[in-house]
Amino acid sequence: MKRGRPSYVDRSALPALYPTHTHSPQFWEQLGRTIATFGFLEEILGKAIFAYTGTRLYRADEIEDAIKAWGPKLERALTDQLKTLADSYGTAVKENQNANVENVDELIKSIKDSADVRNILCHASWIPPDAEGKSLPFFVNRRNEEVETKMDIQDLRRIQDHAAELAYAVIDSVTQMGWSFPGSGE
Repeated sequence: MKRGRPSYVDRSALPALYPTHTHSPQFWEQLGRTIATFGFLEEILGKAIFAYTGTRLYRADEIEDAIKAWGPKLERALTDQLKTLADSYGTAVKENQNANVENVDELIKSIKDSADVRNILCHASWIPPDAEGKSLPFFVNRRNEEVETKMDIQDLRRIQDHAAELAYAVIDSVTQMGWSFPGSGE
């Protein structure tokens, strides 16, 4: 890098809505909706953790310790990120004697795998789209892996649908036990 005279970005010369000007408003809307669906999934996992930990049976000698641990556990359910929430959900399901969630390990794995995509969507810089409307997200993860797959609005919609299906599966895991899902108003 060559050192030159100090300078500033000429903000008046930048296109309107820079740096998002090369993508359509529909692209940005779908990206936002997809990211918001991951937020919904995180909320649902927190509520499911509440349901499973709050309905677990305890022996008399476990109750006092369980009550002490419940507050911090619920706080983490509000603040943890997707992969950690998936693990906490799995633990809560497995520790609840009345839980009967088919393929819970596969559900947890699918949620954790989706967290990698969520991180790309939330943290990438989006390269201008090609002639087909596909854009390569510029993102390098902690393993120094770069994204190599371009995405368009339809790809984002498929990702959103998958995240929503994961949330529905978590909700179903609670309601299939005969419990109302926390916050559902039922």
